[in-house]
Amino acid sequence: MDLRTAVLERARVEGPLIMVDEFLNHRVEPAVVRDIGEKLAAWAAPRSPSLVLTAEASGIPVALASSLQLDVPLVYAKKYVTHGDRASYSREVVSPTKGVEYRVEVSKRVLPPGSRVVIVDDILARGRTAESLGEIVEQAGGEVVGFGFALEKAFMPGRSRLEAHGWHVHAVVAVGSIDGGTVTLLDPL
Repeated sequence: MDLRTAVLERARVEGPLIMVDEFLNHRVEPAVVRDIGEKLAAWAAPRSPSLVLTAEASGIPVALASSLQLDVPLVYAKKYVTHGDRASYSREVVSPTKGVEYRVEVSKRVLPPGSRVVIVDDILARGRTAESLGEIVEQAGGEVVGFGFALEKAFMPGRSRLEAHGWHVHAVVAVGSIDGGTVTLLDPL
């Protein structure tokens, strides 16, 4: 099953959230994640990434599927509530879905200068975590070659936040609205 079909048939809306936990980011359906990995890798391959970067935890399956298709290493930023050490790059992020502030952190040992990085995650909404990862890549002396998402809430400011940095953004599926508890998808971006 492809992601578009899964969203239309199985996603549900709970308040401001689109819930894809039954096939994407809690229970992970291999066919759905395989489809996402193939599509994101096809988009990213011409950009010649040397590394895929994501944030733990729900982005890992999508990023791993992309990494396997691209045949490049995967690094995932760890999330902490406490402060880290100087052997890593980090940024503070506020999570609107969790209602907490946390820190994303990547060890300097796994993100060498000169890396060409595609940042992959499950959902783009406000773009704060993705933006933080992009800033970490640039701080490390790497190049952000693009951002790939399984699902984008196109009615949220995430895309414009990332594009303001000059970064390329791609989503496999774009949600136009979740008004009235109904998911409306946009044509592929």
